[in-house]
Formats: sequence, C-alpha cells, structure tokens
Amino acid sequence: MKIRSIALGIFAGLAFTAFGQNNIDANQSKVSFEVSNMKVNTVEGQFTGMKGNVNVVNNQIVSIDVCIDAASVNTDNTKRDEHLRNEDFFEVEKYKEICFISQKITKTEDGFIANGTLEMHGVTKSVSIPLSLNNGVVTGKFSIDRYDFGVGSDGSFSVGREVELTINCVLTNKES
Repeated sequence: MKIRSIALGIFAGLAFTAFGQNNIDANQSKVSFEVSNMKVNTVEGQFTGMKGNVNVVNNQIVSIDVCIDAASVNTDNTKRDEHLRNEDFFEVEKYKEICFISQKITKTEDGFIANGTLEMHGVTKSVSIPLSLNNGVVTGKFSIDRYDFGVGSDGSFSVGREVELTINCVLTNKES
C-alpha cells in the first residue's frame, strides 16, 4: 500500500508539471505604463492586483489569461490618480478590470508571441504581445492607442495617444 501511495504522489507531481498550471504572485506582479504628458514629459505608473492563469509546459508558455484591477492605477500623484479613475479615463466603478486573454501562443527565436484580446474600458481589441519567460517571470512589452479603447478624450493634447505597457507577471509555481 505504501508503494502505491508513493507512486500516486509521483504521478500527481508529474501531472502538475505536464499541465503547468501556475499561480500568479499578485504582490509582485504588475503592469507598468508610460505615456507622454504635454508632449514634453513622460508620466509613468502601474496597475497591480493581477490575477488569472498562466500555463507553462516544458518551459513553454501555453496560455496566459490575466486581469488587473483598474482602480489600482498609481502614478505617485494622488490627484492625477483620482482623475484617471473617474469617467474621464478608466471609469473604474463601471469597468473594474483590464484583462488579456490569449488565443494563441507562438514560440519565436526571442521568446513567444501571445495573440489574444485585450479588454479595457468596455472595449475588446485583438493584440499581439511579445513575451519572455525567465526564472518563473513572464515579461512583455507592447503599445496601445488609448483612443482605441475610449480611454480619455480624443481632444486632449496634454496626454499622448500611445501608451507603452510592460507586463511583469511573477509565477509562484515555477517550473523546473
């Protein structure tokens, strides 16, 4: 009976590795952003509260489906952060999360390309995100046009259209 229990334990461990379900460390994971301000300065900030699923099998990203808390926006400026949370920008009372759901992950020479949908401010658009996986951390960097998602007014010259996003997703079940 003891040998059977050991065999079941080994099988369960192998099954976990084969399927590669990983938990996200919400305390260390974030999405950072940069956007021009008045065409002279750059505003930097971040979103936290990341949750979701990342599947890694044999050191390959198989899927990534994550959401961040829109109300967590932080630029180290309380007045600006409150403005970003209201109806002029993210409307966090109505649109609580910003989510990416992968539909296809392709291995590349430099890492991976995740093709999927980004949902923000009630708008869903297809995006491609270059990703890398290193020591249990998934990183990616890409740009979006905030007008495509209805974030901020089209007539505002003070905030740039293009927003550069950097994903830093720390996994707690690191594949060996």
